[in-house]
Amino acid sequence: MSRKEMYLTQAMQDFILHWGDMGQKWGTNRSVAQIHALLHISPDPLTADEICELLNLARSNVSTGLKELQSLGLVQSSRKLGDRRDHFHSIRDMFDLVQTVIESRRAREYAPTLKALQQVQQEAEGDATPDAVKQRIAETLTTMQMFDDWYAEMNRLPRSVQLGLVKMGARIARFLPKSKSTD
Repeated sequence: MSRKEMYLTQAMQDFILHWGDMGQKWGTNRSVAQIHALLHISPDPLTADEICELLNLARSNVSTGLKELQSLGLVQSSRKLGDRRDHFHSIRDMFDLVQTVIESRRAREYAPTLKALQQVQQEAEGDATPDAVKQRIAETLTTMQMFDDWYAEMNRLPRSVQLGLVKMGARIARFLPKSKSTD
């Protein structure tokens, strides 16, 4: 599909609109998420002007959105000979895209929460915080740290091993009891 022929079918529009709605739930601006969705499904890189036209967004909104997406590592720009404009594209590999999103969210949200919990736990040891509250803080920190440590270990493995573990985990889950336990 060449750029001159690029148009948004109903399915493409629905994908972009849903991604925009989800983006708000994930903590990003709706139009930024829509820009990402368009670049994600576009077979070819797009210029900022093409994004403006296809999504009916203001140029300033698109420029700001592209800068945000680039800072998150979700969008990259490239150049073409004879064309002064930047052409933008999303990460094409879905595994890389998911990893980038997870790492970005971890850095922005999860890691600061762990650090804050560690500080709160230290503060609680030196003040009149009741033992039951100290225990709850410690339990929260321990559990969150356990998941972060697990993620870090899994993230060090080669992609093929990670994919194998994900697939194996889904198969193993079929044989395990269905009710959640609080062990």
